[in-house]
Amino acid sequence: MESFPVLSLTTFLPLVGVLFILIVRGDEETVARNARGAALWTSIGTFFVSIFLWINFDTSTADFQFVEKHEWIPAFNISYHLGVDGISMFFVLLSTALTPLCVLASWKAIKTRVREYMIAFLILETMMIGTFAALDFLLFYIFFEGVLIPMFIIIGVWGGERRVYSAFKFFLFTLAGSVLLLAAILVLHFQAGTTDIPTLLAFQVPAEMQLWIWLAFFASFAVKLPMWPVHTWLPDAHVEAPTAGSVILAGVLLKMGGYGFLRFSLPMLPLASDQFTPLIYTLSVIAIIYTSLVALAQEDMKKLIAYSSVAHMGFVTIGIFTATQQGIQGGIFQMLSHGVISAALFLCVGVVYDRIHSREISRYGGLVERMPKYALVFMVFMLGSVGLPGTSGFIGEFMVLIGAFQDNTWVALLATTGIILGAAYMLYLYRRVIFGKLEKADLKNILDLEPREIAIFTPLLVLVLWMGLWPQPFLDVMDVSVSNLLQNYQTALNAADAITVVGR
Repeated sequence: MESFPVLSLTTFLPLVGVLFILIVRGDEETVARNARGAALWTSIGTFFVSIFLWINFDTSTADFQFVEKHEWIPAFNISYHLGVDGISMFFVLLSTALTPLCVLASWKAIKTRVREYMIAFLILETMMIGTFAALDFLLFYIFFEGVLIPMFIIIGVWGGERRVYSAFKFFLFTLAGSVLLLAAILVLHFQAGTTDIPTLLAFQVPAEMQLWIWLAFFASFAVKLPMWPVHTWLPDAHVEAPTAGSVILAGVLLKMGGYGFLRFSLPMLPLASDQFTPLIYTLSVIAIIYTSLVALAQEDMKKLIAYSSVAHMGFVTIGIFTATQQGIQGGIFQMLSHGVISAALFLCVGVVYDRIHSREISRYGGLVERMPKYALVFMVFMLGSVGLPGTSGFIGEFMVLIGAFQDNTWVALLATTGIILGAAYMLYLYRRVIFGKLEKADLKNILDLEPREIAIFTPLLVLVLWMGLWPQPFLDVMDVSVSNLLQNYQTALNAADAITVVGR
């Protein structure tokens, strides 16, 4: 199995489904049915291949595993290079796990251009997996930017009334930041003579260049995450995207920014990362408090959850830049937890939207009387978002706050207010939608979860409780890789301090 290209198979298997959908012939109904089936079974197959990666992952080493390397553009020392470590492993799994659930969620909701919709989702899956598996910077950039195209189409074609505006805003915001990322990649290539990521991780970027390269990385990753104040594209994109589009956007695409900070900014540019940590802390605390307050004022369910995502990502950036074992592991765990919980919350909104065709909070009330199963499922994910002990949301936030207390007590105290505000806006949402009197006529005949929807929510429920009650299998995978990252980071800082002392 060492020579078998299992990572390439995981990355490009969704394209096999794309080919099948393209050659399907028949009337519109037949094509739509076959497209749905092909997308579902291809994405399920991709998920099981990725499970193989987890089962065979060696938690005792920080080295990249399942490595594949072939010459691609030898004249510029650029190669096709794939591999995963403890930092990227679960992001691959998150991508493969959410895609089949998105296909199921779209089963009835998408009625037009079903073939094209399923093709867009399978291409998007390949781009997401490739982003987290790429070990060549140019290859990473192609996948990283490649996700924009299918997501732009998904929002722009199958979105709401303002879909074109939201799609272009999403595309332009993320593309603008990424132009600077490409410039930084070119500079690194000229400096090191390669775009190979493991080589660049060992390469010492000159101190005077780190500042500018870090800012170029920041321009791209901060928008993708998104951080305040470059977050304004996110609520519009979420509101107008179809349910499955919102799921992937919140569940996976936002994580690419955090992954970029972890994979590139911190280990490649340690001096600049240390220098800019106060800036990251400031922006993160503002994001946590400000967007939580904005979430409290929302009347649209999707917008409320979208703003809550910005607040939760604030915890992630704080955790990463604490440069502590607990903080970074907490940041990674928080990204995984948020990927599951935010995806589930958007799916919860999609359930009632498919029935009533409204996202307005005031449009609902008293659903517990007609939808007890839905009320239970919604409650678990709402409490997970709040960070209730026993759910995955608690573990990530708790570890981030431990790391923050070790580095900066004020940052930890201010971030903690976000937990209180988070409880306020999520309980506000849940009370108004689920409890109260069932007064509206059309709500009196609303149907509870159907078997397809139960099949979607069950694995997400299991994950939220599993990660909350027994997080060790997840922490074990990332432990050694995070320790290695921190050791190299601290060594670089100590060496810079020693040079400064000698210079004096």
